Amino acid sequence: MMPCCWGVFRERQHSPGREFDDTEILKLVAKHLEATGYRVILKTPENLGGGDEPLPALVFLMCERTDALAFLETLKAKGIPHVNPLQAVLNTYRDRMIRLLVAAAVPIPESHIVPSDPSGLDQNVTLLGTYRFPAWVKRGDVHNTREGDVEFVRSPEELREAVAALHGRGIPRVVLQRHVAGDLIKFYGVGRPRRGDRSGVWFRWFYHRDQQLARHPFSEKALQTVAGRAARALGLEIYGGDAIVTSDGEIFLIDINAWPSFALYREEASHQIAQWLLRLLTDRTSR
Repeated sequence: MMPCCWGVFRERQHSPGREFDDTEILKLVAKHLEATGYRVILKTPENLGGGDEPLPALVFLMCERTDALAFLETLKAKGIPHVNPLQAVLNTYRDRMIRLLVAAAVPIPESHIVPSDPSGLDQNVTLLGTYRFPAWVKRGDVHNTREGDVEFVRSPEELREAVAALHGRGIPRVVLQRHVAGDLIKFYGVGRPRRGDRSGVWFRWFYHRDQQLARHPFSEKALQTVAGRAARALGLEIYGGDAIVTSDGEIFLIDINAWPSFALYREEASHQIAQWLLRLLTDRTSR
């Protein structure tokens, strides 16, 4: 009998407006694996510890919260591989992500991680006094889960109001990020990008909807290079994100996350993801 794999859904509160898409991509990947003879058990983060199933040969996961990742860490300690790697998922928390992207020389808008409490924010009064607006205020941990997690602000007063709202929700750190004007692009990637080598990595991009496009010319190769460098810095193998292309063709990465919904490329992406997982499973069993 072929070994089993676990697939773990994303927390519903982390899929605002994307609950169906997030669920479907994981189910399709499971179907592709099952077609090759693997048994796949799909779990929610809440029922990870339930059941008496055998240990999986591999876990592919969309969950992001630290409690779920802590449970999966016990499986990792037994030598069970995870995709994405657990540390890579944690690295997508914004306060970690910003530091890692800067260290890897990934072009991102000027960003500052600051405390959300008023006294901590007041210590950055010089920063606030010289900040150019408009700007963005983003919660400093997970990505967008609800209204208010990411706010576009036009003045110091709006900035303080947005930060205070996040502080009131118990979010200790926020990211202040300069707004960069240009065309907003979304991208998807599957595979482990190597430095200077994009072979073996599936990559797609498209313009974000609901924007007035200028269609600034840019290098698609440069976009994939920026996205790959960011994914490599965080350790991601299945990823998606957002970038801005400016009027002079500069590319700024503004976000990257683990295992997006792949909504526009669900069929193609699910096949590519399954092939990546099968490669890892084959490599593991041949050792």
